[in-house]
Formats: sequence, C-alpha cells, structure tokens
Amino acid sequence: MLTVVTVLASLALIGWLIYRGIKQKPIRAHTIVRAIAYLTGLYTFAFFLSMNFPLLIKVVVSIMLGAVLIVIGAAIQRLLRPADRT
Repeated sequence: MLTVVTVLASLALIGWLIYRGIKQKPIRAHTIVRAIAYLTGLYTFAFFLSMNFPLLIKVVVSIMLGAVLIVIGAAIQRLLRPADRT
C-alpha cells in the first residue's frame, strides 16, 4: 500500500512540474530538491517495510556500522592532520 502512495506521489510531483512549466511559473531549486528528498525517504521507508524482519535487521545494522566507521575515519583524519588548520 505504501508503495502505491509513493508512486502516486512521484506522479503528482511530475504533474506539478509540468503544470508549473506550462504556466511558466518559477520553480525554486530548493523546492525540487526537498520534494525529491521526501520521495526518496518515502521509497526507502516502503522498501524497508517490505523486507522480512531478519533481513531488515541486517540492513539496519549494516547502515549503523557504516555510519560508525565514517565517524571513526573522520576522527582519525582530524587527528593526523592538525597542522593543516591555520
């Protein structure tokens, strides 16, 4: 059901963009980026809800591990390059 809502939201966004283009009304870039971010989040949410529970746990743990490794890498990089900040 959520996938249907997501597809309809995508079609609504495309229709809105076409409508704005036909009427020659300005479209701000941040509005488009925000709409695409919302749609991406909705697709991701629908994708995660369609998974079985063990697979969902594996994916979430992998995402968290990746985030932790990125933070550790950034911290190590900051420690190794303190002289570059002036």
